[in-house]
Amino acid sequence: MTQYQILPIDPHAHLFEVTLTLDKPSGSEIELYLPNWIPGSYMIRDFAKHVQWLKAESQGKALPVSKLDKARWLVGEVAGPLVIRYQVYAWDLSVRGAHLDQTHGFFNGTSVFLAVKGQEEAECRVNIEQPKGDAYQSWRVATGLKPVDGTKEFEFGWYAADNYDELIDCPVEMSDFRLISFEACGVPHHMALTGKHQVDETRLKNDLIKICEHHIRFFGEPAPVDRYIFMTYVLGKGFGGLEHRNSTALHCSREDLPLPSDDPEKVKDSYLTFLDLCSHEYFHTWNVKRIKPAAFLPYDTQQESYTELLWAFEGFTSYYDNLALVQTGIIPIKQYLLSIAKTITVLERARGRLIQSIADSSFDAWTKFYKQDENAPNSVVSYYGKGTVIALCMDLLIRQLTDNQKSLRDVMVRLWQDFGQKQIGVKNDSIQNITIEICGEQHQSELEQFFQQALYSTDELPVEELLKTVDLELVFQPKNDRNDKGQVKDEMPHNKPKPSLGIDYQAASLGIMVKSVYWDSAACEAGISAGDQLISMNDLKIDNDEFAKRLAECEIGETVVIRGFRRDELIRFEATLRASVADTAYLVYSSEQKDQSDKLKQWLTV
Repeated sequence: MTQYQILPIDPHAHLFEVTLTLDKPSGSEIELYLPNWIPGSYMIRDFAKHVQWLKAESQGKALPVSKLDKARWLVGEVAGPLVIRYQVYAWDLSVRGAHLDQTHGFFNGTSVFLAVKGQEEAECRVNIEQPKGDAYQSWRVATGLKPVDGTKEFEFGWYAADNYDELIDCPVEMSDFRLISFEACGVPHHMALTGKHQVDETRLKNDLIKICEHHIRFFGEPAPVDRYIFMTYVLGKGFGGLEHRNSTALHCSREDLPLPSDDPEKVKDSYLTFLDLCSHEYFHTWNVKRIKPAAFLPYDTQQESYTELLWAFEGFTSYYDNLALVQTGIIPIKQYLLSIAKTITVLERARGRLIQSIADSSFDAWTKFYKQDENAPNSVVSYYGKGTVIALCMDLLIRQLTDNQKSLRDVMVRLWQDFGQKQIGVKNDSIQNITIEICGEQHQSELEQFFQQALYSTDELPVEELLKTVDLELVFQPKNDRNDKGQVKDEMPHNKPKPSLGIDYQAASLGIMVKSVYWDSAACEAGISAGDQLISMNDLKIDNDEFAKRLAECEIGETVVIRGFRRDELIRFEATLRASVADTAYLVYSSEQKDQSDKLKQWLTV
């Protein structure tokens, strides 16, 4: 057994002190290591850089410690029980790392718990200690780890994990959090809310029950967990989530939570964003935490693990996170269709879809997706966004080929039964093979063509054709304004193109700062580049609010003079404005029944 003790030794200095004890070391030399990345976030993070110092002793005698590389240590001359002490600096306010101050403590095991090489399968025990001082007496503990040795749930004390993999897959939150508890399909669930907030607790609890029960029944009871915790940090501005085997770490903005004053008949956009996040991470309990790519069995947290399948594990999850909300009646059909229109718009505006296949996007997540630069809109396609549209296409295509007798859900259930429950890794062709089997061999050629097109090419997806099968027309229009990200219409729209420079930008202290330049745009042709600070157009000052207005006053084909700074040098550009691209998705009802169309309701019903 491997024992740990973790103490928030100095919240003001953001320091955890960890003690690792081995009563029976396996040899005279012990190798220790800390993960370099955390499952679910596919980028090398180098968590070991936050270890302040590390010391080893046995029976009161200091032992020599040498560094093998950036994340590995070797302890020598071990002749008895071994005690390792070290401090970890915790000031990463994200769902991936560790954070500690006088208001709360949070950590993922990947940030604080050293692994003992060769003993990763041994049981792990952790004594989670309360910070010293009266200011912390109201703090409690929320974690997916199992309380043991008399420790009660949510108390400081001893917790257990079956092995190191489970240990680092159960993050810990400690604070005076607000606890919302409920049952879903008989399983205890909790949401721990840390941070200043107001919330309609009853509404949030009831919506979470609907979501969790939907996902459990989607795959089939019983649930694969005996308890589950949503650890939620409420911020002024924040958004993010990371899935774990029986918990999730979430960040949300205060405005994302439902308020007692909100209209009970409507789901505001910010609350919909939060429910999507909760639904997404909970669906991951099956899809990626148990149904895994073969490359993740087991995880190798010391180096990158490459897979072409993130489009399915994130894309399918992103598809079902929002679909669950309409299927459970939390949101109406039209609000769901608006989210589909926005997703398609994001994909259409990503010029990288014409450069990078979704399989390549998955494989290159470690660099291109997680380390995006100013050229990313021209070169990268999101396996989240395009994966969602692929899932939509697959769902509608399977329904079409089987006369609505089967759907993408049947594929997911088979993945759960054949791979997740048996802990067998999903191979690159597993999903394709299951889909062909479900639809019938007579459709093999058509499905193989679809998968080749969707996964391994940069050809456009057949989403327009497939949406027609559920009485929806998809048309692309020039956006009405900067905030137009897609719409649902009763009748066919006819937007007029507007003059466009072809940049993404943000407010700057003076003028606007160019974030990205689309390669086939007026700005690119004029020589404008990311990082340029534009201050005037046609000798009139521009800022974040005025720029769109100045553009609208121009004509398509007109040449404008733009001035700005590149670094500290004033530079002049002449740009001939082009017509705005028809890259905004509008969904139009093609049935007189509109959102009550039988075909549409059949798709969107559980």
